[in-house]
Amino acid sequence: MKLSKKALGLSLGILWGLSVFIATIYILLKGGGNTMVLIQQFYWGYNISIGGAFLGLIYGFIDGFIGGWLIALLYNAFTKKKEKPVE
Repeated sequence: MKLSKKALGLSLGILWGLSVFIATIYILLKGGGNTMVLIQQFYWGYNISIGGAFLGLIYGFIDGFIGGWLIALLYNAFTKKKEKPVE
């Protein structure tokens, strides 16, 4: 079975982007906290705000897409079926 790099990249990109977005909005509505502050080290310009939630959505999508694409690439590379020689 061969994985689609584009499909896995899109699905993980959407999942991770929405996860960062929802987590940021949740912490913002809950009253703040230091839970998501470490993401600022990886996502330039990110902070716990509405704008930061949308920026995290974009950064999360990009990270997830690249991660999913690489996972599919590696999976396809290591699971290639060897063709039997024609007799």
